[in-house]
Amino acid sequence: MQMLIRREHSKLELEQKLTSKNFNIDDIDYSIQLLIKNNYQSDKRFAQEFIQMRFNQGKGPLKITAELKQRGVDGFDLSEFDFFALAKKVKNNKFGINIPTEYKQQAKQKRFLQSRGFSFDQINNAFE
Repeated sequence: MQMLIRREHSKLELEQKLTSKNFNIDDIDYSIQLLIKNNYQSDKRFAQEFIQMRFNQGKGPLKITAELKQRGVDGFDLSEFDFFALAKKVKNNKFGINIPTEYKQQAKQKRFLQSRGFSFDQINNAFE
């Protein structure tokens, strides 16, 4: 419960943290199932908060998806977020609204957006 008070955790995160503290695996499974049953832990709620946090940080859908899968969460919905507009906003905030004419500068900016987890379509749209 103390872990969930600070922030939402995925089921896998809780299992990993409790295992690292040398709790019995049966006790861990029972405790987590009890938390889920009482709606104290929810992967869906965790995913919603995590996606919103990463979106606000300017991260793209590829990075968010990878991070959620790393935390053991599948079956989330990114459709309510406009990643095309976010890619453009991130690009403009970092490099300004002007589109560079030099290939090297444009490639650098595109690599930056790619490292943030945006798709090629979203990146190309940010340069239109």
